[in-house]
Amino acid sequence: MQDFSFVAGDYDVIVIGAGHAGVEASLAAARLGCRTLMATLSMDNIALMPCNPSVGGPGKGHLVRELDALGGEMGVNADKTCIQFRLLNTGKGPAVHALRAQADKKRYQLQMKETCENTEYLDVKQLLITELLLTEDRDAVRGVRAETGEIYLAPVVVMATGTYLKGRIIIGETQYAGGPSGQRAAFSFSDSLARAGVALMRFKTGTPARVDARTLDFEEMEIQRGHEDAPNFSFLTEERTREQVPCYLTYTNEETHRILRENMGRAPMANGIIEGIGPRYCPSIETKILRFPGKDRHQLFLEPEGLHTNEIYVQGMSTSMPMDVQIAFLHTIPGLRHARVMRAGYAIEYDCIDPLQLKASLEFKAIRGFFSAGQANGTSGYEEAAAQGLIAGINAAMRIKGEKPLVLKRSEAYIGVLIDDLVTKGTNEPYRIMTSRAEYRLLLRQDNADLRLTPHGRRIGLVTNARWAKFEQKRAAIKGAMQELKERLIRPSQETNDRLEAAGLLPIKTAMPVGDLLRRQGVTYAHLAQVFSLAPLEKDVCEEVETMVRYEGYIQKQLDQVAHVERLEAKLLPESIDYADVPSLRDEAREKLAAIRPHSVGQASRISGVSPADVSVLLVYLEQRRRMRQGERGGETRV
Repeated sequence: MQDFSFVAGDYDVIVIGAGHAGVEASLAAARLGCRTLMATLSMDNIALMPCNPSVGGPGKGHLVRELDALGGEMGVNADKTCIQFRLLNTGKGPAVHALRAQADKKRYQLQMKETCENTEYLDVKQLLITELLLTEDRDAVRGVRAETGEIYLAPVVVMATGTYLKGRIIIGETQYAGGPSGQRAAFSFSDSLARAGVALMRFKTGTPARVDARTLDFEEMEIQRGHEDAPNFSFLTEERTREQVPCYLTYTNEETHRILRENMGRAPMANGIIEGIGPRYCPSIETKILRFPGKDRHQLFLEPEGLHTNEIYVQGMSTSMPMDVQIAFLHTIPGLRHARVMRAGYAIEYDCIDPLQLKASLEFKAIRGFFSAGQANGTSGYEEAAAQGLIAGINAAMRIKGEKPLVLKRSEAYIGVLIDDLVTKGTNEPYRIMTSRAEYRLLLRQDNADLRLTPHGRRIGLVTNARWAKFEQKRAAIKGAMQELKERLIRPSQETNDRLEAAGLLPIKTAMPVGDLLRRQGVTYAHLAQVFSLAPLEKDVCEEVETMVRYEGYIQKQLDQVAHVERLEAKLLPESIDYADVPSLRDEAREKLAAIRPHSVGQASRISGVSPADVSVLLVYLEQRRRMRQGERGGETRV
């Protein structure tokens, strides 16, 4: 019998954790009118950046812009507090262009803390949650218990615990219980999850040393300046006025690698101290040395942690080596030969859940009202966490309101790719979003995130009137420009060709829509506006129009592919289906389908272990089921 004698509060939604997932979940739920409690281990570490002080990058920048288009906060906060912006992959196509920014990590935290504390319907409390409270039949949440005995009740709970569950810090042979950046770990809540029947995994991540900027020789490194013309993360931001600070590039060398190889026996990953599974795409420096024995150097980026600190983050050198080894190999690197370490690099092990237990809404299949988001779901990265947090917060509010959850498709958002990968395929290592994971990259560009997702945000209630007015203005400008480019014909007259040549463009030989000229190498909308007196466009509208025209054929091809896949997505699998009764399924497919319970044939087709032949069997089964039910209804009518 549970003791509810000390009920300290009653809410619609409780969010456990105030990292990047927790703040987005809390803000979304509160902004949608739900009385929300955000419980954090420390009021001083809301939106903490315990690893790299940056936002965005390939795939990750796409997530931030999508999150912003839906009405999330990370993009807005990054534009206010970041100190360098760069647009990556500009030498490649627009599908993989990616914005990345260096954050002033303390300003980022303080700004997000201020936003949370001043959001209506949101209470922020410093609490260590020790227990998930369930109903008597243990299939729905009732609330949470804190270590000090308070009970907070709510029909919906969002777990956004990051890397704090049974966290263990490892530096060489030194190990101790703790969360990131020396914070407390949470132990009892893991045990509570296990009692509730939640399957847990053990993962590991790490971070490099921070070094004192006053002890570095920047002249021995390559300067990496920001891009003044890089776009903003938020579609709402008008301009950035903050001065950009430089980063620096340097490299490891053979002496660095020799020291690491000679001490590999002392590496926790080699001597058995580390038990958790680490990230494949963000490996430690010792893992890089083992994995790429023939590579003679690895690049390192020296990134400032803020405007008012001397701490420099050594990006690319995550390590859990003993301190004498860390100092020794750092001093072999150009620019770091006299570096003083301010914070040691370390590994952290933590508990997380198997995400196959979740629906696409991020609600647990077996526990009503219980959602999970962020690194607790086996992902890595601030951006992945924030994206999940937003969706979990939205769907927590949708459950309270009795409305359908927001589930984004793979064809309309990287957020959809991220969540579908987690709940359909699971993960056996910390999951990181990458552009290569998306089948429809050309449709999911960072520049058109607002066109894809702002209508969703408006429908659910997160997009404000001001954002919607700005969005409609942009959408109308794009539509008008595209219409003029398609409908306005130009003919190969002497006057037309003289004007083209005067603008440095080749003459035309046949009549064509003026927009066809944009498909020529080096031709921009500005050129055409000059020659043919087209309406002037804002920079973001101009770039969108140019991309849509130049890649029209490729975009249409991907839209056709989406339409084909959508037919499978539309074929829903009954929740009551017993896969043991489906004839001709292979045993592996039967087992995977029964465990994951996909909602559609399309989702079933993406499950590892389900073959095209198994998909065909499901289609036949659904058709036979449909005909049988039709026959039963027809028989009842005849009687």
